[in-house]
Amino acid sequence: MKLHFNAATVAVSLLGLSQAQTPQSRQIAIIGAGPAGASSAYFLQKFAAEAGVNVNITVFEKTDRIGGRTRTINPFEDPAQRVEQGASIFVQANQIMYNAMTEFGLSPRTPDPDADPVMGIWDGDCFVFTIDQSAPTWWNTIKVALKYGLTAPQRAQTLTAATITKFLRIYNAPYFPFQSLTQRAQELDLTSATGVTGEQFLSQNNIGARYAHDLIQASTRVNYASNLANLHGLTTMASLGAQGATAVQGGNWQIFHEMAQRSGATISLNTAVVGIQKTGSQYTIQTTPGSTPGNPTAHPVNFDNVIIANPYQFSGISAGQGVFQGPIEQIAYVQLHVTIFSSPRRLSPGYFDLPNSATAPGTVLTTLAQSDTSTSGVDGVGKAGFFSISIIAKATNPQTQQQEYVYKIFSPQVVTASFLSPISWYKPHVFNSYPKSTPRVTFQDPIVGAGVYYTSGMEAFISTMETSALMGKNVARLIVDNMLGTSSGGPVTP
Repeated sequence: MKLHFNAATVAVSLLGLSQAQTPQSRQIAIIGAGPAGASSAYFLQKFAAEAGVNVNITVFEKTDRIGGRTRTINPFEDPAQRVEQGASIFVQANQIMYNAMTEFGLSPRTPDPDADPVMGIWDGDCFVFTIDQSAPTWWNTIKVALKYGLTAPQRAQTLTAATITKFLRIYNAPYFPFQSLTQRAQELDLTSATGVTGEQFLSQNNIGARYAHDLIQASTRVNYASNLANLHGLTTMASLGAQGATAVQGGNWQIFHEMAQRSGATISLNTAVVGIQKTGSQYTIQTTPGSTPGNPTAHPVNFDNVIIANPYQFSGISAGQGVFQGPIEQIAYVQLHVTIFSSPRRLSPGYFDLPNSATAPGTVLTTLAQSDTSTSGVDGVGKAGFFSISIIAKATNPQTQQQEYVYKIFSPQVVTASFLSPISWYKPHVFNSYPKSTPRVTFQDPIVGAGVYYTSGMEAFISTMETSALMGKNVARLIVDNMLGTSSGGPVTP
């Protein structure tokens, strides 16, 4: 990987000289170095090498880092202490992520090893359920059954497994690759889940309303900041498929950094693409420095293919006539406040109307109060006021040399000082984290122009690190198959 900081023009001039020696190579631009962009680059190189064709890949990234919404931060700004600020877990069923971690020799770790095992679900009035996750499985099974019955948890588990099994078929032939996500969703009978709300999907499958309201909704709120009535059934199932969760020691972003490195791509960081123009059968790209936008500069290399690997509506790109065959859909995203802070104290029991002698759970997920509707409060947060708060680590305060609790809060707006007090260190961030996945049966397809591909249509289907990487792999396969003159990704013959 050739890595460039604020020197894109010089870098690509040199790139143009080397590319001129291999005129039959396919020139491919990837806009964005998050999970989809890094995966696109990695699999383009991999598939091209296997097929014996040449690709020259240039990745443009407007920030100074690879990984997109995967990122770590350092408590007390100490490089020796690190916690996940962005996407924090993946599971063994996430084939691309898990296999890449293994192949790249990255070390797995237990997510949030210092997390408190006691989890409570709070509705803004009281804890509707509390469980100690360190207790024996049989004991917790009994505790859940006594409150919600045996059938609801069992049916939820069966439904989750069946839905994930359907989805996993998209990784392999004849369902992979795909030119139409809508078509594949229909062929795999996944539109039966995406076409209804999570609340409806669970009800259709005879999962008790009380169990859904308390436990499943707490899961959708912590994973997607959405209530069951406000997101579709497939996203609901994705929220429940977190068994066997793992993470990469030092940060999940390393998977995508390694993908980019192994792709052999020229990567221009701090370089924002602001324009795409069609010139004959190729595309020209205009860029500005990402940190201090100025007058656009035309990139000296024309491209045969362009992959837009970030949500187009946030990209700031102006596309000329003929670039797209139709409009790219704009979808509403959740604006999520992720606040990480440290404190020498545990959560106040008084805040949750517990006796002062009690110990508040170290992980608090939330659901709606009995007086709430699915749209109560900012973005449906309801009376609770936040989606989750949890102890994710312990860190040493350099001033006191004492270990403190590191907390992470998900909320729809800035949390109040009274809620955080007393704190020693504080780091807020706002993400356009994932779409508001309301029910739908059609999705933006990956081919958006002649030789132009788009990955973020996957977001409204399922939004995870893994599915972004899957769409990156998909467009890579489509491009290489096109180079080989092979038609791929069409409908599956019954």
